[in-house]
Parts: sequence; structure tokens; C-alpha cells
Amino acid sequence: MAQNAKNLIGLTGIPLVMVLGNSMLIPVLPTMKAKMHLTSLQTSLLITAFSIAAGIVIPFAGYLSDRFGRKIVIILSLVVYGLGGLVAGLAALWWDKPYSIIMIGRVLQGIGAAGTAPIAMALAGDLFKGASESKALGLMETSNGLGKVLSPIFGSLLALISWYMVFLAFPIICGVVLVLFLFLTKEKKQEKQPLPIKQYLHSIGQVFKQHGKWLIPAFFIGSICLFTLFGVLFYLSDLLEEKYKIDGVIKGGFLAIPLLVMSIAAYVTGLIIKKKLGLMRWFVIVGMFMLCASYVLASFVKGAYALIGILVIGSMGTGLILPCLNSMIVGAVQKAERGMITSLYSGVRFIGVAVGPPIFTWLLGISRTVMFSSIAGLSLVFGVVAIFFLKPKQAQQQTQAAGAQSPKDQETKAWRQVSEILGIEPQSTEEKRKEDAVEKFGFDPNELIKQVLSGKKEKEKN
Repeated sequence: MAQNAKNLIGLTGIPLVMVLGNSMLIPVLPTMKAKMHLTSLQTSLLITAFSIAAGIVIPFAGYLSDRFGRKIVIILSLVVYGLGGLVAGLAALWWDKPYSIIMIGRVLQGIGAAGTAPIAMALAGDLFKGASESKALGLMETSNGLGKVLSPIFGSLLALISWYMVFLAFPIICGVVLVLFLFLTKEKKQEKQPLPIKQYLHSIGQVFKQHGKWLIPAFFIGSICLFTLFGVLFYLSDLLEEKYKIDGVIKGGFLAIPLLVMSIAAYVTGLIIKKKLGLMRWFVIVGMFMLCASYVLASFVKGAYALIGILVIGSMGTGLILPCLNSMIVGAVQKAERGMITSLYSGVRFIGVAVGPPIFTWLLGISRTVMFSSIAGLSLVFGVVAIFFLKPKQAQQQTQAAGAQSPKDQETKAWRQVSEILGIEPQSTEEKRKEDAVEKFGFDPNELIKQVLSGKKEKEKN
């Protein structure tokens, strides 16, 4: 198996772990509330503790990955994540009043989660280039989506054994992902010494100075996608249970439909976009208008099943948007700052997930029409923002560089990159040597020697 394929297998499980942190607990929260005699506020803090810890630590994890390497940060994060689940699970098993210890475990899990998916996305940008990078990021977004699809169902199944089994499952899941990542994914050695903290922060500021006009809107668009997604799922979950009396695993299956569509759309998008930033930009714009149309139509639909069908349109739009934003943001910055930038982006997305359910609940308290109209208007506004501001400077540079190649050469190169990442057409030894030389020296020494020798021969002939 080609190393690129091994890298990809090792990476794709990491976003799955991060998304399980909250989603797997949601169907079990009512049981936890009853078993531990909690108030509604105390129950909600089981989710909030994880989210706040992750949001605070994410930027620091990004800095550490830029300074000390991505792989070591991911490994330690998976260990802390699993340890947090073990602490919470054993507290529930051994203590009569385990709530405070469970909260400590949840904070540990949030800290661990901060160094998983965001750093894995940055590592994918380091390991893959061109069309391979877009495909890898698309697969990681798909893994994230599949985690959202499976986690409510998985949590419901674990609750059939015991309510605290959701905590004890985390060490097992993290252990499996850790072993795959440890043995399959190979990080490239850092050729340059890490920057001092002052210079590092200055370089981050320069990234936003150069790219901020489109980078900041991209951050907010990614956050809005997850804000609306989790808010709608929260509303749909209550609707199915309270009005239609659909609960448990069956309810999880209904909630999985829009998430499954989103995951498929993300995977296909990752295959299509390759490194075409212009195409990515239009996918984001189209996706935002699909979100807007979905929520406008949803405000007129009354039945739950028809509503799920309408929301599938928005889920497809989200599947178009997220892989494109991942590729844009990863490709916008140099390797040295990539961990911090992708971590900031993940932190903003995490905020969207955290605030979605409470804001949707507040809007629903006014009226259902106000709720859907508000998020439709928000999607429309940022769709327009994408038209005017989402114009990565890198797109122009890459277009000019690509213009030096014929369309046939570009197509051949793209297919070769896809083949390499799948392990179908491994790089030849000579191609690998050239790629390593260019990456290390900025040019191929052998090629330079050949040019010099050919120049000497021409002079002797003359």
C-alpha cells in the first residue's frame, strides 16, 4: 500500500473522534439527568464543559503543533481524550454522587478534542499536495459527517447496556484511532527551526493582513453551516419526540438522513474540486443559497417527514461548502502557521455548534416562522458576502502557474495525484527523488547539473 494511502487511513478516524464528544451523549442526557438527580442546567453543563474546554485550548494546540510537530500533539490529545472518558465512566461506576468527577472528565475530553481534528486537518495539508490534498480534506470532512450520523445511534445503543457506557466507550474508540494513526501516518520532518513566539504571532498577523478580507468571511461561513445544522437537528429531535412520539434508535435514524446526505456531498465535493479555488468559491456560494432556500421552504412545511426532505437540500449545501473552505484555508497559509490558522477556524466552527441549540430554542419561543426566516436571512447575507469577499489571492497565483501547462498536462497530473493517494499508481523512485529534492532545496540538483553539462557541450561544439 502506498504511503499516501496509509497516511489517509491514519488521519480519517481523527475527525470522527472529535465529533463523538458531544453527539454521542445527546440521546443519553435525559437518563443521566434522572440517574444523578440533576437539574436541567447541570445536565446542559455536561455538553458545555466539553465545548468550552475545547474552544479555549484549540488555538494553543495549533501553536504547539506548529512548534513541536503535528503527530506528537495528536497522539497526546487522543490519550487525554480517552483518559477523560475513562475518568467519567469509572466515576459513574464507583461513586454514589459522580457528577463533579464526571465534569472533570468532560473537561479533560474537551482539552483532548482540541488537538484532534484541527491538527489533523493541518497535517493533511502538510502531507498531500494538489488534487490529493483536496481529496484528503474531503474525506476528513466526510469522516466528521459520518461521526455526526452514527453518534446518536451509537449512543442510544450503548445506553441499552448502561447510561455510563457512553463514557467508557471513549477509551476504546480513542485507542483504536491512536493505533491506526501511530503506525500508518508518517509526518514529514521539519526542515526549519520553529519561530519564537513573538515572531510566530507576528507571522499569524501577517496571514490575516494578507488574506483577512476573505479568510474572516470563510471562518464565519463555516461556523454558520454548523450553527444551522446543529440548531435544526436539535429542533427536529424535539419535534420527533414530543409531537410524533418517535424516540430512541428510530429517532436517531431519522436524524441521520440529512447528515448522511451532507457526508456524501462532502465526499463527492472533495473528489471534484481538486485544487481549483475558483470552483471552490462557486461551490461555497451555491451552497449558501441552497441553505437559504432550504430554510425558506421549511418555514412553510408542517409535517416532520416533509421537513426532513426539505432540510436535505440545506444539508447538501453544507456538504458543498465545508470541504471547499477546508481546502481554501489550508492552502492559504505556509506550513509554519498552518496549525494555528486551522485551529482558529475549528474554534470558530466549534462556537457555531455550541450556540446553535440555545439560539434556535430562543427563536422558536417567538415563533417557528421567525426561527426559519432568521436563519434563511443569515444564510442569504453570507451568500452575498461570499460573492463579494470570498476571493482567495492564492487562486490568482495558482491560475497563472497552471496557465503555463497545457490542459492535457494539468489533467494528467491531477489524475496521477489521485491515483497515488489511492495507491493505484505509486510514484516512481525518480519522481519521489525529484519531489523530495524540490521540497528540501527548492530545485532539483541533478537537473541543474544536467543543464550545466549540456551548456558546456554546446560551447565546445561552437
